[in-house]
Amino acid sequence: QLQLVETGGGLVQPGGSLRLSCEASGRRFSINSMGWFRQAPGKQRELVAVVTPSGGTNYGDSVKGRFTIFKDSVKNAVYLQMNSLKSEDTAVYYCKADAWDANTYTRNDYWGQGTQVTVSS
Repeated sequence: QLQLVETGGGLVQPGGSLRLSCEASGRRFSINSMGWFRQAPGKQRELVAVVTPSGGTNYGDSVKGRFTIFKDSVKNAVYLQMNSLKSEDTAVYYCKADAWDANTYTRNDYWGQGTQVTVSS
């Protein structure tokens, strides 16, 4: 099983910044894309940002220009720099990895446990 561990959530005032980190670990996995999703109370989970193996990025419309995703392929880690945070960014943020499992010869989506981000004064 590929394990994803997220860190960096917390409480921040509107206009502030946070950085989320997600590190993947597991034997005989080849990670394709990694990204971040979020889910606010009463809402569906939505894309925040994703980074492809070649370094291409894709962002949800509501975070474009404020959030930046980047990866460290050596560490199998992905980071989300969140600036100019708004109250509507409040949600549980989940890391996701699309990976090939050489143990089972399958390609799967793996999710972290989630980290809470609260934007409030």
